[in-house]
Amino acid sequence: MGKTCVTAQVLEHGLIAGDVWNLVIAAPEIARQTKPGQFVHIRINDSLEPLLRRPFSIADCDAAKGTLTIIYRVVGRGTALMTQLKPGDTINCMGPLGNGFQLTAQRPLLVGGGMGLAPLLFLARAFCSLPATILMGGRNEQELFWPTLYAGVCKNIHITTDDGSVGQRGFTVDLLPELLQSGNFDAVYTCGPHVMLKGVVALADKHSIPCQVSLEDYMACGVGACLSCTCAGTSGKRLKVCTDGPVFAAGEVVW
Repeated sequence: MGKTCVTAQVLEHGLIAGDVWNLVIAAPEIARQTKPGQFVHIRINDSLEPLLRRPFSIADCDAAKGTLTIIYRVVGRGTALMTQLKPGDTINCMGPLGNGFQLTAQRPLLVGGGMGLAPLLFLARAFCSLPATILMGGRNEQELFWPTLYAGVCKNIHITTDDGSVGQRGFTVDLLPELLQSGNFDAVYTCGPHVMLKGVVALADKHSIPCQVSLEDYMACGVGACLSCTCAGTSGKRLKVCTDGPVFAAGEVVW
């Protein structure tokens, strides 16, 4: 699958909660090719600051309308500048990049933590005819705005928060064993903090359920040239998150 570099127009842009924003852009050439789990690399503006593009997972895609949705958190200079974008503005967007999820499951369980829930939203929509079950976690109720976004896509939503302000108190991996024992799932798909992924992978393996993981990593080029986003593979080789991933079978990566 090829990648395309386009000038994309901002259609919608607004604050969701806290420091998390929702950006909808018109990029029909990319939308026609995009699969759940892939990402785009965005140049914020034409100046030298920031110099490098920023990678963003694709939270939703409408191929018919030619739109992509990006849900992002402000974490630095680049994303802070992004918040200034207004409908009608344009950005340079390259994608779709990376390898996405294999949509082989009939009884999928999606497990997401924090901003790792963004790419899983697009994946859940791809499974809407089944539908998928989602286990989501965050630090507190303010971070858990996600149920509203998932409500029309997933029938079964399970929630955990670190402080117990909404859902079950604890981490996602605390509730996961109960779901795996009772849900009869044939695949687990997960994205979130590394410590969460490690726990999800171990539990899926314990229950002999295939698991796919989407890794979030810092990237410079996004096309496999700079080697800034490599991770250790079980084959003994270094894997590039941007081109070999960001989605991997759990057994491909050293945890």
